[in-house]
Amino acid sequence: MEQRLATIIGAAVRAARQRLDLTQADVAERVGIATEVYGRLERGHMLPSVKTLRRLCLVLNCSSDVLLGVTSPEKPVEVAEDPHEYGERPEVRRVLRTLRRLEPAQLKLISQVAGAIHR
Repeated sequence: MEQRLATIIGAAVRAARQRLDLTQADVAERVGIATEVYGRLERGHMLPSVKTLRRLCLVLNCSSDVLLGVTSPEKPVEVAEDPHEYGERPEVRRVLRTLRRLEPAQLKLISQVAGAIHR
């Protein structure tokens, strides 16, 4: 039963992620889990905690009933508004993810380079 539920949730989050044109890293970052953990969840190798399931619903704009396989995803349910950056192109999201990991001095240098390019 537990493995079957993990498989159902995994398939549902993958479908929702693909519908939104997000990468696994995008979803993992927004949910607050490691990309590797999200990948295992999507492959049906683990069950999410209740807290993680709730965050998946918010990030993927999908009801828990759909993720749990209780109802079909025919009509997506509005769960929450996405932060502005969620609508960005995948390339921009990847750059933002990289920038968040930089040290202040590195970020300042990147800012100067971007400013020089933009002129």
